[in-house]
Amino acid sequence: MTEEKVILVNENDEPIGLMNKLEAHEKAVLHRAFSVFILNDKNEVMLQQRAHQKYHSPLLWTNTCCSHQREGETNIQAGIRRLYEEMGFTAELKELFHFIYKAPFDNGLTEHELDHVMIGYYNDEPKINPDEVESWKWMSIEAIKDDIQIQSENYTVWFKIIFDEFYHYLEEHKL
Repeated sequence: MTEEKVILVNENDEPIGLMNKLEAHEKAVLHRAFSVFILNDKNEVMLQQRAHQKYHSPLLWTNTCCSHQREGETNIQAGIRRLYEEMGFTAELKELFHFIYKAPFDNGLTEHELDHVMIGYYNDEPKINPDEVESWKWMSIEAIKDDIQIQSENYTVWFKIIFDEFYHYLEEHKL
């Protein structure tokens, strides 16, 4: 199996090449990514706990799913694909905003991503892929905000950054 490639981009989200995912994280090269937040009718966010065998951030809590677009794939197509691969369901997604962040991991790798943040709605239980996801839960937006303050170490580095952006977006747009 060939290693997955990520789309390298400039700060305007214009593609400038492809690179193996691991190499991009070793070199901290800016690349395109996405983060999906699934909410239910109670305005709770579906969080996932990363599988114990993941090569970074195992067993930490994070947003519903996130990954990297493939060459020729739209942001929405990528989000729908990965949501199904990790959580076992599909939902209509809407892109809210994008931003650039850089976050080092404890294993020497670094995320340097232009992240497209998407939202969708779903009320049932997921059918999690145990290779990707250890567990899942619904949490209110306020409970997540509070818990990150108290137990920051239980969350992925990127989720803390992305959630802050997501939270402020929701405040500004009254979603």
